[in-house]
Amino acid sequence: MGKKRIRFMCTAFRDGFQSVYGARVRTRDFLPAVRAAAEAGIDWFEAGGGARFQALYFYCNEDAFAMMDAFREAAGPDADLQTLARGVNVVGLESQSSDVIDLHAKLFARHGITSIRNFDALNDVHNLDYSGRCIHNHGLRHQICVSMMELPPGSRGAHDPDFYEMVLRRILDADIPFDSVCFKDASGTSTPAKVHETIKRARAMLPSETSLHFHTHETAGISIACYLAAIEAGADSVDLSLAPVSGGTCQPDVATLWHALRGMPYDLGVDIDKILKAEEVFRDCMSAYFLPPEATSVEPTLPFSPMPGGALTANTQMLRDNGIMHKYPEIIAAMGEVVRLGGFGTSVTPVSQFYFQQAFNNVMFGPWARMADGYGKMVLGYFGRTPVKPDPEVVRLAASQLNLEPTDKTPRELNDADPSKGLEAARRRLQAAHIAETEENLFISATCKEKGIAFLSGRAKLGIRWKKDIQPSAPPEPKTFGRYNVRVNGRAHEVTLQKGRLVMDGVEYDVSVAEGPLRAADAAERSGSRPGLDAPGSAGRAVTAPMPGSVVRVDAKVGDSVDKDQTLLVLEAMKMEVEVQSPMAGRLASLAVDLGGQVAEGDELARVEPQS
Repeated sequence: MGKKRIRFMCTAFRDGFQSVYGARVRTRDFLPAVRAAAEAGIDWFEAGGGARFQALYFYCNEDAFAMMDAFREAAGPDADLQTLARGVNVVGLESQSSDVIDLHAKLFARHGITSIRNFDALNDVHNLDYSGRCIHNHGLRHQICVSMMELPPGSRGAHDPDFYEMVLRRILDADIPFDSVCFKDASGTSTPAKVHETIKRARAMLPSETSLHFHTHETAGISIACYLAAIEAGADSVDLSLAPVSGGTCQPDVATLWHALRGMPYDLGVDIDKILKAEEVFRDCMSAYFLPPEATSVEPTLPFSPMPGGALTANTQMLRDNGIMHKYPEIIAAMGEVVRLGGFGTSVTPVSQFYFQQAFNNVMFGPWARMADGYGKMVLGYFGRTPVKPDPEVVRLAASQLNLEPTDKTPRELNDADPSKGLEAARRRLQAAHIAETEENLFISATCKEKGIAFLSGRAKLGIRWKKDIQPSAPPEPKTFGRYNVRVNGRAHEVTLQKGRLVMDGVEYDVSVAEGPLRAADAAERSGSRPGLDAPGSAGRAVTAPMPGSVVRVDAKVGDSVDKDQTLLVLEAMKMEVEVQSPMAGRLASLAVDLGGQVAEGDELARVEPQS
């Protein structure tokens, strides 16, 4: 009896790039590797979408549609080129209106794509329905997804075989047209036993001619065990990558699964020597790019705070960019609670980013003191229905901090009624910037907004991390400031101390801290002395950066009259925009930053003084 052929999609040039380089790779640098992989016999490639759409405009100063055209030319006319879509979010972190969702499928078909993998991080089938029909209607093969992960230990309520069977049943009952089904575990945390049982049930539910696919990452160290479990349960195909973007945070290497299947009744149907030669070409292509050490590692604690490979390195790189990589262990440790209280959405983009952003805020500003916009909107229902109800107190905090009420409407209903979304809003942005209107430009404007306009206007900047530019990480300098959450008689106060200035609940005081007389008991416990903090003279009240980041918007100019809590400028970090507001009514006396400038946590950004 012959061996069963297991097909695979090569994810190196999409998921591999996202999982290692934060999707920041120039097209001309990797095309020789695409040609080498095609010559080695690979005929199914992940060629774009997901983070590789926005990243080209945000960081590479390139057009994603031109990249798809070049990919098609390099891979050949017969290759199956597949992209990744996030349901109603298509290729962004925010959800879109119906006209943008339809234009996504139309344009990707125009630019050489033949298949689209379509998933929803909440497993809300409403988010897969219209998007899937658009993919089908534009002549593309539709691979519909059920999103998987393992819950943090001790958590229950979703993400077991019963839950995944229920999601697949809802897909079938909705009569969404599809060509194949993918079970997608972006965090790589699902156990082999759960994978086997889930795939076995799906195989029994689907017609024998329907292709069944499984996707995972090596981040938790169990990808090959999960692939073998899926294959033995009836999976027809899997995702594999090529070195140097294989293993670690990526999919396992083609050669690794080829080796694991030796002696089994399955075969990948490849010439392994040709695959290894293609990997030599690929390594040479990527030799100038910085390879983060965590991208090549297995993270054994990942099941406690599920973070997909595609988000892990993107976030660690952004932490490096902002000089706060030392905060990473705290942020990952905080993710477990964020997942448990947020309704168990699958840790895959955009929800994985929502989890990380909220964990980041909980570490930087204090637990639940600042609700991340995406996380808050998710628990309030603005991205669809979470697998289980979020924690009521978190929902209350989100509603209060974001000034939004919970909703039962679908994201598409909300977006179709929102005048700031859709192709008409995108058209207005193009017109305001005097940019020609094409369908491609409309889509770029709709999904990338101001950064898309910057690219189309010739103002985009290159943000690629080259090996030569990355210096070894040094221990962080001792802080010249401190931020504290102080509770007095049951009342919480936010206190910042920096260079002789103390800010409590937004009110600034000049302070001086010096050593006092030591008691004998103190002297026994302490050696040496701490330097005092001398209070410099200052006019008005300082406005300081609540977090490191870059200045993406300045809303006031020196001399302007400002109200208390009026937004002065906006910082961006970790894919979040944070409004920096005036602590008092008065006059903007000084502005210490420019648009595009980089600031550190605690830096003085502006100063507001009373009106004379």
